[in-house]
Amino acid sequence: MRNQNKMTLAFLLILLVSACSSASATDVPLPPTETPAPTNTPALPTETPAPTNTPVPVMERAQYTLNTTIDYDAHTVSVDETILYPNMTGNQLNTLVIAIVPNLWQDSFSLTGIAIDGTPTTTYSIAGQRLDIALSSFLPAGSVIEIKIQYTLSLPFAEQEDLGISRPRIYGYTSRQLNLTNWYPFVVPFINGEWVLHEPWYYGEHLVYDAADYEVTVKFADPATAPIVAASGVPEQQADSTRYTITSARTFALAASREFQVSSTQVGDINISSYYFPFNQAGGQAALQATAEAVQVFGQKFGPYPHKSLAIVMGDFNDGMEYSAFFYLSKDFYNLYDGTPANYLTFVAAHETAHQWWFEQVASDQALQPWVDESLCAYSERIYYESVHPDLVNWWWTYRINFYEPQGFVDIPIYEGQGFRPYTNATYFQGAKFLEKLRERIGDEAFYAFLQDYLVQGRGKIVTANDFFRILSQHTGADYSDLVRQYFQNIYQ
Repeated sequence: MRNQNKMTLAFLLILLVSACSSASATDVPLPPTETPAPTNTPALPTETPAPTNTPVPVMERAQYTLNTTIDYDAHTVSVDETILYPNMTGNQLNTLVIAIVPNLWQDSFSLTGIAIDGTPTTTYSIAGQRLDIALSSFLPAGSVIEIKIQYTLSLPFAEQEDLGISRPRIYGYTSRQLNLTNWYPFVVPFINGEWVLHEPWYYGEHLVYDAADYEVTVKFADPATAPIVAASGVPEQQADSTRYTITSARTFALAASREFQVSSTQVGDINISSYYFPFNQAGGQAALQATAEAVQVFGQKFGPYPHKSLAIVMGDFNDGMEYSAFFYLSKDFYNLYDGTPANYLTFVAAHETAHQWWFEQVASDQALQPWVDESLCAYSERIYYESVHPDLVNWWWTYRINFYEPQGFVDIPIYEGQGFRPYTNATYFQGAKFLEKLRERIGDEAFYAFLQDYLVQGRGKIVTANDFFRILSQHTGADYSDLVRQYFQNIYQ
């Protein structure tokens, strides 16, 4: 954005930081009361052990297969889902905890049935976004269980919220777009003996994801009027449907619209596509260019991009959000695009692209330690500008970071942010300032060697702040303890 527009747009821009949206105040109804399992639940047959000479297949991560039918005009989705879940926890389990985020919206999620290893079960309970399944016998460490879930979704109308109170909803539909985000049940991580499923909050993200493989088949109730679809994963056209596959991914997201226009480019073997609405072609092309440049820069600085596709989607709402091989950009970023790289559309595209490294490959607890990915993604914007538009680095610091006069400790949970602006100032912008001072202290060679090793050691895992500083200490002997005391409320070694 041009500098002379700053003051006229300050109020709008202060609300449109590239943080990634979560459920808003109106998006998070009180959880429904728990649904107990029926008292007359029949006894389930005991599981027949496999013969001792039958090899057990080794799985690195869970596999999700979703056969999905979408009625675009009725705003409904029916799904037959199969989860192959390998017990990699190191513990035997007698319960599974599954997130069903659509159940946070009244009447949005309707469960048809659940089967465990081919046997229907009613020994489960639902409370808000949490589905607990009691297993008939312990699931040994290293073994695999099959969970089949049939359900329907009635999508909520994602009407624009008052940005002065909360952030807009993404899951649901608008007059010209359908969005499926966090729309399928998934087994939550099991960490330190506990299932990790945090409560939603007014800003930030509350979900934590294990890496998994996805195979999603999508067909529309009326193929003749089917919309254009943007989705995580590589599409394969079939007779009456499209099959998407993606491996070692944190999520599977989908957006559909009959109004989408599409532009694509290739970076090596990666197909990058930009989906935008009519009259926003300039912004759509700019988002595509910035994303392609960021993929190249981050691939060189951090390590390779992990997938074969990447979708950039203009959201029919004012927010940005990352998913696997997929991210949204706010419609106002497109509307305010001024034809130069000195604008929100460009640096938010770089930010969300960076999440394909810091979130997608190296995940963290987004509710309790959101800085672990958000600080790195905010600072990755600076790395993008110094690599592609070095003359704009000072502008970026002034306009993106210093404009807000950020304060606060970097390592606050989302629940202690004291509002959207104080939270992002601390977690994103103070985090970027810390990383800049750290880089100056230890030097570029050690800084980038650390980030590359951090990616290697953390790829496919859920890391912590302690992991961040442990790996950092392996790449420098410089004393940065004063920076930790200055920017963090906790002391990390």
